[in-house]
Amino acid sequence: MSRVRSSTVFVLAFVVLTFLASVAQVAARIHTLPIHNDDRRFIALSTFGFYPGGLLEVEIRDFYLPPNSLQETHGLLLEKSIFDEGNPYIDSLEEICPIESPNLFEARKNLAVFRFNFPKKLVTINCSDSMEPFYLFKNMDDLKNHQNDIEDDTITRRCVNTTLPILNGTRPDNFNIKFIVYMKTKSNEGLYNLYYHNCPNYAMMPKSKQSFTVTIRESNANGNYLSAGDMPLPSLYFSMSIIYFITGVLWIYFLYRSTYPVYKIHYLMALLVFLKAATLFFHGLNFHFIQVKGQHIATWAFVYYAIHLLKGSVLFITIVLIGTGMTFVKHVLSDKDKNIFMIVIPLQVLANIAYAIIQESEEGDMQHNAWLDLFLLVDFMCCAAILFPILWSIRHLQEASQTDGKAAINLRKLKLFQQFYVMLVSYIYFTRILIYMLRMTVPFHLLWLNEFSRETATFIFFVMTGYKFRPTIANPYFQVASDVDDDDTDIVISHFGSGVNNRSRKKANSTGEIAEDEIMLVESSS
Repeated sequence: MSRVRSSTVFVLAFVVLTFLASVAQVAARIHTLPIHNDDRRFIALSTFGFYPGGLLEVEIRDFYLPPNSLQETHGLLLEKSIFDEGNPYIDSLEEICPIESPNLFEARKNLAVFRFNFPKKLVTINCSDSMEPFYLFKNMDDLKNHQNDIEDDTITRRCVNTTLPILNGTRPDNFNIKFIVYMKTKSNEGLYNLYYHNCPNYAMMPKSKQSFTVTIRESNANGNYLSAGDMPLPSLYFSMSIIYFITGVLWIYFLYRSTYPVYKIHYLMALLVFLKAATLFFHGLNFHFIQVKGQHIATWAFVYYAIHLLKGSVLFITIVLIGTGMTFVKHVLSDKDKNIFMIVIPLQVLANIAYAIIQESEEGDMQHNAWLDLFLLVDFMCCAAILFPILWSIRHLQEASQTDGKAAINLRKLKLFQQFYVMLVSYIYFTRILIYMLRMTVPFHLLWLNEFSRETATFIFFVMTGYKFRPTIANPYFQVASDVDDDDTDIVISHFGSGVNNRSRKKANSTGEIAEDEIMLVESSS
């Protein structure tokens, strides 16, 4: 029954990933977001880091509002920042529409407001002083016509009561709006957040529902479609992929040359390392195509998500197997251990499906935030669940060291599992909490350090886990803890452990093999 359930989960995951990779093309910097009968107060449309020479192209097609709402205030708010601050003014002005606030430019700096006036068919733009000069154009042809003037600094654009036309849509009651913002100078660079605001809906009850399709194209100089903070990511992912691949080859070589017992879990560790290398390679490939084309390639996206799902499942399976003490403490999983697998594996599949949907959905999609919340919750549940087997193993070893005749071996294993527990908790805390804090403290063009820190921490965790649980008997981490009950016990245990290791080495050197009874003595506690 458990195998049938696991197979069903993976088949469902395969179908979902295939659908996402085949029909979705929004994990890019050329993206289209359809909005239909939406009554949200605001919609986060995009976030992108621009260097000088960057372009922000916004095209809103077939904008529709009920006739009684056309007199109300609607519009866009473009905010520039240096750090990834999120959207703090939304929290501070929950009952006030930001683009209607008379003190908006005093409360928040680096803003440009686009107010839609549908009766007059005009968009009125106003900016804070820090946004000047503001190079705004009607379309790409308008930008090309003024390109020479821009380069010669004979044109200075300001956005004090600047206007843009509102054009007719495909139907008489629909409207089209289009504009381009050019980041010419050093003062223009920054992390830009674009929001749509439906001011009537800031009242207690939503009054207005809008429908439109917005297409946003964002690029930096030389046609680079990656945000400023994402530009180093293709090289980072490709480099880390090579490092993991080399590490996997060295691990296989070490297992092949080892004169100590090699278990299946050691080969599972090797599989995990190669899956991680493949995941990083295809992740880098996706970012490369986004960089040069503005969109990823569906085929490679599917391969990436499939391998990412498999890697995530193998990672948690490996951690749970190590945590339960499989082969290191016991050779058969208990019912309690099996239940952990029945919880962790489906949760991991669900987490990876949520991750794929997040990556393939627009920031402004209603489902985006829902799947993001689900992903964070499920990921937290998985991280909490994999800690229990380690705690059970630690408790089992603590009890066994006081009751049976293998106190020395159990105490050595106890120390190892305690260290592994600390490593795992530190890894989870760093990659799930500290990384997000780092993202909010580094400048927009250094946001790649977020991924660099995550991948570096993951690599260190992999290396330390492999080193501590490598095939060996004379493991330096199996030394006896110093906080045993009394000094006499310390001396006896240390002498006993040294004797076992010395006898094992002698027999290994003389015959090339280790006696079966000594292997079981060192590696089994029950």
